[in-house]
Amino acid sequence: MTDQQNTVADDESAPQFSLQRIYVRDLSFEAPKSPAIFRQQWEPSVGLDLNTRQTALEADFHEVVLTLSVTVKNGDEVAFIAEVQQAGIFLIKNLDEASMSHTLGAFCPNILFPYAREALDSLVTRGSFPALMLAPVNFDALYAQELQRLQSAGENTVQ
Repeated sequence: MTDQQNTVADDESAPQFSLQRIYVRDLSFEAPKSPAIFRQQWEPSVGLDLNTRQTALEADFHEVVLTLSVTVKNGDEVAFIAEVQQAGIFLIKNLDEASMSHTLGAFCPNILFPYAREALDSLVTRGSFPALMLAPVNFDALYAQELQRLQSAGENTVQ
């Protein structure tokens, strides 16, 4: 009986991770040169900005928001600007500070990215532009780069 009680106690202190909800927090699309842009030869250049932020909610719940902003130009003219803020609520318990930082900064955005990419692609095609299939993003590498940048700047933690 004592072994079973110890197992239950160990399970309560074990690391826990659970996705609670995924949702679109914000979505926007602008095609400032339409309809004239549709009559031009299509030679797009794509600019992508990617950002994440985390907010601690009550108890062990955290909101992570992945923002993808795409600006597509055709020549010198902006064809369209699209942005999605894909968010998730995660239950994360019993992680040390470094593991928590990595989970919020890389693991959670990696879960959100396919949803954000699909929302962005759908938005762009509804604007009557060719599909925009973004390549996968290595959030672990981006997280490591950010850690390196912060350490070079003399900071100890990732926000």
